[in-house]
Amino acid sequence: MFRSPRQVSLLVTAAVAISLNWTTYVYSVSTGQVVEAALGYFINPLVTVALGVLVLRERLATRQWAAVGLAAVGVLIIGIGEGAAPWIGLTLAITFGCYGLLKKLAGVDAIPSLTVETAVLAPLAAGVLAFLEVQGSTAIATHGWGLGVLLALLGPVTAVPLLAYAAAANRLPLALLGIIQYTTPSVIFILGLVVFKDTVNSVEWVGFALIWLALAAFSWGALRRPANRADELEVAEPT
Repeated sequence: MFRSPRQVSLLVTAAVAISLNWTTYVYSVSTGQVVEAALGYFINPLVTVALGVLVLRERLATRQWAAVGLAAVGVLIIGIGEGAAPWIGLTLAITFGCYGLLKKLAGVDAIPSLTVETAVLAPLAAGVLAFLEVQGSTAIATHGWGLGVLLALLGPVTAVPLLAYAAAANRLPLALLGIIQYTTPSVIFILGLVVFKDTVNSVEWVGFALIWLALAAFSWGALRRPANRADELEVAEPT
């Protein structure tokens, strides 16, 4: 299961990264900044692609670089449309990008790796819950058992995609995994507009359109790529 202490240390660091990511995401939703959270996860694949190329020496074909560049322009336009540095989005992008890289470097199966992360974060979570209980400000104390049950259900809802992500991180090039991740912010974006009633200005719409076009182009190229072509994503073993 674990071949070296290095794997454990990588997973412990991954646990820290994902905890920062979760905390930032919960803050963004609770403060009504869902669209900016979506922006963060739109930026995240670019961070993942960059890490894959710079750290793991993965290589992109020309058309794939073009798709990534188009997505980067879209993200820049969205930032201009917001008129401020998207700190929430940047934090979400960087922490989850680092999480994926650490999982890739660890090379541990999904269930054992998530078990380590849970073991690292459980004591901290228990301490926070104990503090909130003493203060009388837990969800059950302030909003009743109904909300408490909903929050408890977030456990499996979160664990299932994390298991799938951990499995994918061991099987796919990090650059390809990064592009596929545009599915998540697209869903968050739609929820922000439809459920949480966030607004998007005309400049931001242009940015999102460019990102979706880039995703479509990259995905189409991946589907049409024959096996073992020289221009496909290639992965070198990390040193």
